[in-house]
Amino acid sequence: MKQNLTCRQALASAFQALSEEAVKAGWSEGDVALALAELAEERVIEVTAKVIMEGSIHPQLVAAGGGRSG
Repeated sequence: MKQNLTCRQALASAFQALSEEAVKAGWSEGDVALALAELAEERVIEVTAKVIMEGSIHPQLVAAGGGRSG
């Protein structure tokens, strides 16, 4: 949990700057917040899928022939 907090703190200023630039470009704060949330959600889904796939097809299991079904 502490590592996540440190990462969050490290990203906060860049995230804020990105939000401010989008608002300056003419987007509403609400649109910017929603777009950033949607992008973050998509990224979480991508990373989660990667972890699931890597966990289900572990290289050592595949090399040993244990990753095959049937």
